[in-house]
Amino acid sequence: MAQKPLRDVYGRSFQYLRLSLTDACNFQCVYCLPNGYQKNHNSNSLLNPDEIVNLITAFASLGVWKIRLTGGEPTLRRDLFGIVEKMNSVPGVRKITLTTNGYRLKHQARSLSDAGLSGINVSVDSLDSKRFEEITGRGGLKEVLEGIDVALKVGFREVKLNAVLLKGMNDSEFGQYLEYARSNPVTVRFIELMRTGHNEKLFNTHHHSTESLRQFLLERGWEIKAPEAAGGPAVELVHPMYRGKIGFISPYGRGFCESCNRLRVSAQGKLRLCLFGDGEVSLRRLLQSQQDQDELKELICTSLQIKPMGHRLHENIYGMTESLSSIGG
Repeated sequence: MAQKPLRDVYGRSFQYLRLSLTDACNFQCVYCLPNGYQKNHNSNSLLNPDEIVNLITAFASLGVWKIRLTGGEPTLRRDLFGIVEKMNSVPGVRKITLTTNGYRLKHQARSLSDAGLSGINVSVDSLDSKRFEEITGRGGLKEVLEGIDVALKVGFREVKLNAVLLKGMNDSEFGQYLEYARSNPVTVRFIELMRTGHNEKLFNTHHHSTESLRQFLLERGWEIKAPEAAGGPAVELVHPMYRGKIGFISPYGRGFCESCNRLRVSAQGKLRLCLFGDGEVSLRRLLQSQQDQDELKELICTSLQIKPMGHRLHENIYGMTESLSSIGG
């Protein structure tokens, strides 16, 4: 008998899980890890492939069919390809995607495709090499863009570029991103900078609402695309003269949390009910054996009942999220 979708007390259903594979990262983005990654635990504390399979098996049996692998930077995991292959063997899993900074993508895209990955999101916070280095803390724009080209060539049908919108830093590049979307079959998504425990000064200086950009496109013939099943929070727009699409992720917009369909699990096996919530539920003790599946599913379902209606970013309350690298955004 098919399992009914997970639901919270507000009637929202959850078919989408974001799983962090590591909180380590090889970039130093100004909005996330301006001082670089600081290791604060033993690498053995990361979920191993068998634990990941047990985790995914439980969520899939509860109706979750879309998995996004995040970090930190998930391509730093040496066992990444094997993890994707194992996840693809779990009954009920229909779509596995990956969020990456793209630095290694040129060399990994084909192997990821062969392992069964469905789509890739690549962080590209500037199309200008110098500005890219200023934002990310290292060079490598050329390698990232080459990686995107390789991903398209090996057959990925879903390739997205993510750019955190930063006033006074990359907001002047909107036209360049539009031209990129005109020529390439990708979705370029602009993400509003979100307040965390470490970025107060940056947020106050560089936060830029996406609303003016969306209105700009709507006034020029772009149309809002119908959302996909188990899609993320982006509002996507299309235009007949463009091969690609433009998307906006606007966490400060009205009603952003009302359609939430995502749950998150950290690289240490902790269930995060809200990106900017205060609590976590450790699942790890129940990931050691398939015999614990029933108890694991019961814990997930019970925990979901305390998921809040929405974040409190408008009140400058950002919960326990000190850095987005710890949970993958």
